[in-house]
Amino acid sequence: MYAERASRLTGAVVWTNTPGGRGEGRVLPDGCMDLLWNEVRLLVAGPDTRAYVTEGESGTWVGVRFFPGTAPGFLGVPAHEVLDRRVDLADLWPASDVRRLCGRIGSAADPVTALEDVALERAADAESPDPLLRRVVTALDAGRPVAATADELGLGVRQLHRRCRTAFGYGPKTLARILRLQRALGLARRGVPFADTAARAGYADQAHLAREVRELAGLPLTGLLGRSGG
Repeated sequence: MYAERASRLTGAVVWTNTPGGRGEGRVLPDGCMDLLWNEVRLLVAGPDTRAYVTEGESGTWVGVRFFPGTAPGFLGVPAHEVLDRRVDLADLWPASDVRRLCGRIGSAADPVTALEDVALERAADAESPDPLLRRVVTALDAGRPVAATADELGLGVRQLHRRCRTAFGYGPKTLARILRLQRALGLARRGVPFADTAARAGYADQAHLAREVRELAGLPLTGLLGRSGG
């Protein structure tokens, strides 16, 4: 069972997931990175370019999902270095610090709050996120072209690509595709017919939507939602 709530850390989400049965789970790309706790381990989920399949993972998972572009400053590592990876936090931070944090979270009455507290404390010591990154996300999520977004931000396209790769793990074109996928899924989950979903999310047509969902999510849209196209 999956549940989430807004975090006390601005823009972040705190979530828990206890996989049920033996079926596989599927984490879709969303432009975010997560700090994860699973029984005795702290891990980092890097940004995904394709669906991450969770078959065989057991126990209760707890996570803090950071707003796109904000986790690298928190972790002290460029996003592209953990792209499409799940990494032990001890590979990024001093092992002694991670052991201490694992002991603290593992012994807490509420590991969810304990993990969130760790994120809040670390964020307080980190540099504030670059406000330009939120503007990038806002523009691309609104369907703005990459070149126009770069112009509006006073950056060259190559400069924007470098900034995005560090913050999001990939360039602005990939980020735009992932944000568009999330827009489409939000519409489709509310029952909007697939043809209308495609048009409103910014796809050329329903066939374009279907290709993108299959490529990024690994399943057809009907398989993700468990319903017909409507």
